[in-house]
Amino acid sequence: MQNKNDVEQQNKTGIDNVLYGPETTKAMSNFTISDIKMPRAFLWALGEIKCACAQANNALDLLGAEQTDAIKQAANAIADGLYDEQFPVDVFQTGSGTSTNMNANEVIATLVELNTKGNVSIHPNDHVNMGQSSNDIIPSCIHISAAKLISDNLLPSLLHLRDTLDSKAKKHATTIKTGRTHLMDAMPLSFEQEISAWSSQINHAYQQLNNAFPSLLKLAIGGTAIGTGVNTHPEFSKKVTEYLSQQTQLHFQPADNYFHAISAQDTAVLVSGILKTTAISISKISNDLRWLSSGPINGLNEIQLVELQKGSSIMPGKVNPVIPEAVLMGCTQVIGNDATISLAGHSGNFQLNTMLPLIGHTLVQSIEILSQCARSLADKAIRDFSINYAKVEENLAKNPILATALNELIGYDKSAEIAKKAYAENRTVLDVAIEMTELSESTLKSRLDPSFLINNRKR
Repeated sequence: MQNKNDVEQQNKTGIDNVLYGPETTKAMSNFTISDIKMPRAFLWALGEIKCACAQANNALDLLGAEQTDAIKQAANAIADGLYDEQFPVDVFQTGSGTSTNMNANEVIATLVELNTKGNVSIHPNDHVNMGQSSNDIIPSCIHISAAKLISDNLLPSLLHLRDTLDSKAKKHATTIKTGRTHLMDAMPLSFEQEISAWSSQINHAYQQLNNAFPSLLKLAIGGTAIGTGVNTHPEFSKKVTEYLSQQTQLHFQPADNYFHAISAQDTAVLVSGILKTTAISISKISNDLRWLSSGPINGLNEIQLVELQKGSSIMPGKVNPVIPEAVLMGCTQVIGNDATISLAGHSGNFQLNTMLPLIGHTLVQSIEILSQCARSLADKAIRDFSINYAKVEENLAKNPILATALNELIGYDKSAEIAKKAYAENRTVLDVAIEMTELSESTLKSRLDPSFLINNRKR
């Protein structure tokens, strides 16, 4: 670690204004694969857990009050994002994330020296890292950062999207349109029924994340190097999770099995799988919006998305479904991220997973992307789209598949004849059915009434 005079001089001159020490410098030299650094949410978690560890060691009479207060102040500053530039280590580093942990230890130790003007002695390993190992700190940070982002961002965003869908559906309970299967005309349904499927998808994703959430609250901290808890107090993990719970308002607990928590990343893989499923659900909704708004002449043109920007640099007047497209790209990234996390998850050999930084970075990215995708789709595409009633009614009236409603009265084959004739002559099923059956017009009108057909389950 740099001495106090060197750091103070650098702060004055602005030359190489760094707070980290030799281990971070070595890591910067060794790991040069990318310019990708550990994300803000992960650094927040790292600051929070270092703060909690210091308090735990103090409560266990292992760390003095002055040292504890000084570490807390520095760790909180890291959690608050005041020193993100002091964490330059590449994501693609040693698989345990040791370099990032050492980076934090060094920055905190230097900050303590600067903040106390050298009056409090702190060693990066002996004090800041007391009772800890990178092997339990980094997996804990993965869980802490993911849990916080899901609790504060993703779950509220999914609820907002679901509620926006429900509000839109309620407004169009009586607006009946043509259904489609295999991209071909099918039986009618209401816009409320169509949108209810989207809402149900999002609600399912919300419930699945809630079900998995408790697993994120179980932390590896206390297992140290391989799960045996060597060099740490038996009560350390309990104390750390108590302080973390107070700091974050999330109910963290020690892992049920430290060997599992350190050697595997099963919870991250599980959560990522749910994120992938959520991304696929949001993609389905986005693609439906693109299809329904396609046209305006040679497409479905059943809904019209709000025009947010010019759709083309060469074709005047073109309007594109820009938000659904942006959301689809975000969801595609999340789906790809799940493959990354899955592959990283099976890189647990014996007592340690050795792709922890990659998992931490990628899981955070997926949660953040999905949170924004859900809100963007709700606020910029779904909330204000309008319905082209004339087009919807025209499509519905000429839909030959309405003949399906006559199956019970005249049989499948006769209904098929009516459907084909109606389509070939560009006429309504009602008109053709009047000609080709002996059923009364009133019976046919009743049977072919779309409002009757969409409420079949209520008959």
